[in-house]
Amino acid sequence: MDEILEQALLYDFYGELLTDHQKEIYEQFLLEDLSLSEIAESEGISRQGVYDMVRRCHKSLEGYEGKLHLVARFLSIRKKVREMESLLDSYTPERKESAELFGQIRALSDSILEML
Repeated sequence: MDEILEQALLYDFYGELLTDHQKEIYEQFLLEDLSLSEIAESEGISRQGVYDMVRRCHKSLEGYEGKLHLVARFLSIRKKVREMESLLDSYTPERKESAELFGQIRALSDSILEML
């Protein structure tokens, strides 16, 4: 997975567990795409301080994911829903394998419900 997308997903799921100051700096770095120098200047801290804060935030978010697996679960569910949509898109009333198609959709649906 793209590193920026991964960081954004981790922040979406676990960002509220960071302090307000951590969230502010991490958002500036990740979402506003500001450089470490720009953030350091606006926050009145050193560039190294910003780097350390961003690194600690990322490690914290990864730690939460390592324990809770919410992002992995979300990505798995999203993949299964897309598979279901693909199967439904392939459906036509004339298709002879309708029972098999509905069985595949039911199996995907059941696996999603088990994850929740």
